[in-house]
Amino acid sequence: MSTQDGRPFEAVDPDVDLHDEYQRDELTRERWHVPAAIAAGGALGAVARYGISAAFPHPGAAFPWATFGINLAGCLLIGVLMVFVAETEQAHPLLRPFAGVGVLGGFTTFSAYVEETRQLVAAHAWGTAAGYVASTLIGALLSVYCGLMLGRALR
Repeated sequence: MSTQDGRPFEAVDPDVDLHDEYQRDELTRERWHVPAAIAAGGALGAVARYGISAAFPHPGAAFPWATFGINLAGCLLIGVLMVFVAETEQAHPLLRPFAGVGVLGGFTTFSAYVEETRQLVAAHAWGTAAGYVASTLIGALLSVYCGLMLGRALR
């Protein structure tokens, strides 16, 4: 499919159904507001993450509780958000870019998770490193699931 001037459609959101004329119309409008929403949300999320990490630093071989909590809380909120974005008709078109990609993307952190795991391994805290990796992966999946259930209960 393409726009009226022949350019191919580029979905702002992977959930845009190109066969639905109403959803397709959003692709022909100016989209400066989407990156602006992502940037604003990302700044808020990153500052919140920084504040929590600064308030709860982890020394050397200690379990990185701040990053662990940040990532699980972010996953829970992503689950709730996805219910409102994907399963309701009332979601504002900028909700996902602002809150999902921006705020929660800036708040959660895979890079800190990997770096903290590397630090634990370098400190020969093998058990803590393995526990951190496993508990984060399992906890993140469970948090998203709980967020989905919570979102559906709140809907």
